[in-house]
Amino acid sequence: MSKYKVNVGDIELISLTDGKGAGEATEIFPTSDLNIWESEYKELLDGKVIHPRFGSFVISLKGKLIVVDTGLNGPDGELLDDMKTKGIDRNQIGMVINTHLHPDHVGWNLSNGQPTFPNARYLVPKHDWDYWTGPKIINDAPWVTDSVIPLHEGRILDLIEGEYDITPEIKAVPTPGHTPGHISISITSNGYHGFILGDVAHSPAQAEYTDWSPAFDVDPDLARDTRHKVFDKLERENILVAAGHFPKPGFGRIKSSKGRRYWIIE
Repeated sequence: MSKYKVNVGDIELISLTDGKGAGEATEIFPTSDLNIWESEYKELLDGKVIHPRFGSFVISLKGKLIVVDTGLNGPDGELLDDMKTKGIDRNQIGMVINTHLHPDHVGWNLSNGQPTFPNARYLVPKHDWDYWTGPKIINDAPWVTDSVIPLHEGRILDLIEGEYDITPEIKAVPTPGHTPGHISISITSNGYHGFILGDVAHSPAQAEYTDWSPAFDVDPDLARDTRHKVFDKLERENILVAAGHFPKPGFGRIKSSKGRRYWIIE
């Protein structure tokens, strides 16, 4: 395995990065404990600050390329450069999936007003579309106006609902709470299984402290319930996980030992 690639059966997963955020650990996770961060997760701290990665993934299957999430496209955005470095031609991307419509997951949907991936169709969960484009929300969500609605106007955006088969090997599954329509991506190929987490979790610390919900969960209680259910399944079935906000490349598994649950880097 290279540092930024893993295989799930016949599918190759490629990790991409668009930079990282910054915030005090106990501000991002209001119910967390700084003493726990400092004693158990010091490697994630920069003083009192953590730096969640803006991660994306490319799914490569039988010559077809699918991008899952498109980063923030901020001043230090590096997604397109990272793609070039890893030999990925954005013109060859046939599909883009936004797991949800937060700004750090749709930022490179467009570049200079045009689709960044000109030969792709874009998939968005309908429940998220309905929420973010609603009259009470849209005026406070300029990134949706800038990076999502033009795709709909250009007729290259598809709204998906429920468990949605993207290919026979790749399925979108509802994992709500972080946002109303949040989805994750389940992968099955030749008896192997993978799972692109989206924002079900934002830090490896949540493997053990699963009740910690970030301040930007739309529905923290539902997000927490979803996270427990998803982590239980990932651990029980020993599924490879791709986590965009975890330190790069973000591949690992959920394991338990002596009554504690851990994130184990793949």
